[in-house]
Amino acid sequence: MTPRKDLLDIQSLTDEELEFILSNAVPFKNLFKRSVKKVPTLKGRTVLTLFYEPSTRTRSSFEIAASRLSADVTNFSVSTSSVVKGESVLDTVATLEAMRTDYVVVRHSMSGIPNLIAKHTNASVINAGDGFHAHPTQGLLDVFTLREVFGGDVRGARVAFIGDIQHSRVARSTNLLCRRMGMQTAMLAPGSLIPRELPQEIAVFQDWKELYAWKPDVIYLLRVQTERQNVPFFPSIGEYHRLFGLTDERLKWARDNGIWVMHPGPVNRGVELTDSVMEYERSLIDQQVENGIAVRMSVLYWLKPGSSTEDKP
Repeated sequence: MTPRKDLLDIQSLTDEELEFILSNAVPFKNLFKRSVKKVPTLKGRTVLTLFYEPSTRTRSSFEIAASRLSADVTNFSVSTSSVVKGESVLDTVATLEAMRTDYVVVRHSMSGIPNLIAKHTNASVINAGDGFHAHPTQGLLDVFTLREVFGGDVRGARVAFIGDIQHSRVARSTNLLCRRMGMQTAMLAPGSLIPRELPQEIAVFQDWKELYAWKPDVIYLLRVQTERQNVPFFPSIGEYHRLFGLTDERLKWARDNGIWVMHPGPVNRGVELTDSVMEYERSLIDQQVENGIAVRMSVLYWLKPGSSTEDKP
C-alpha cells in the first residue's frame, strides 16, 4: 500500500487504509501483554506533540504509543513557549522543521490548523483534534473497540450518540466512521446541540423513550463542552442530567438490555452520566483508553514523513 504523509481526517482515508490501520492495531495491542512492551520500529525518529488545547488522554496516549515504538518524544508546551509572546503557528512550525522533527501531533481550537501545518512541513502531521472539525484517531479507536466487542463484524450494529453533538469533533469522526463500516447511528440531545444539517439516514430523538424504542446496541455519551459554548444551550447542568444524562434508572435499562456504554473522556460525573456507570460491566471507557494506544501505534507505523500522496488523484 502506498504510504501517506499525514492523517488529518476520516473522509480522506480509503477502505484499504482504514483496514490496514485497524488490523495492524491488533498485534500492537498484543504487545501490551509482554514483559517488554517496546519494539524498535521508529528507533531514531522524533515525535513531537503540539497541543494548543489542554489534553490528558490523547496527548499521553500518543506519547506512550511513540515511546513503545522506540521513538524519541518531545512535548511542546505552548503555555511556556514563544506562542504566548505572539509567535504564529507557521513560525512555530518553521522552528520545528529546523529541528528535523519526523512526526507532529497537533491539537488546536481552530478547525483546519493541522491541514495548514501539514502543507508547510515535511514531517507527518496527525490531527489530534481541531475545533469542531475532526478527531480521526478517536474515531479509529472507537471503531476498533466496537470490532472487539462484536467479534470483528460491526455491520448492522446500532450506535446512539448522546450529548453535545453540535460542538463535538468526536461525534463527527466516530459517527462518520461507524456509518462507513455499516453501522446505524442515531442522536439524542437538546435541540440546540444537534447540528442543523444531518444525513437523512441518521435518526434524531427528542427523549430517551424514543431511543429505547430504537433499541440501540451502544450508547456513546459525549461531554458537554461548556468551554466552546459562548451562550447557554440549556437551562442548567442539573436539568441536562435529568433529561439527557445516563442516570441510575437509565443505567438499569442499559443493563437489562445488554447495552454497551462508551465515552471519549474526560467524564463529567453528574452531567452526562451517574457515578455508577464507571463500574458498569459493559462500560467500554477504559477499553477505549487502552485501545487508543494500540491504534495510535498503528497510525505512526503507517505514516511516512516526507511523502505527499494526499495531493495525488
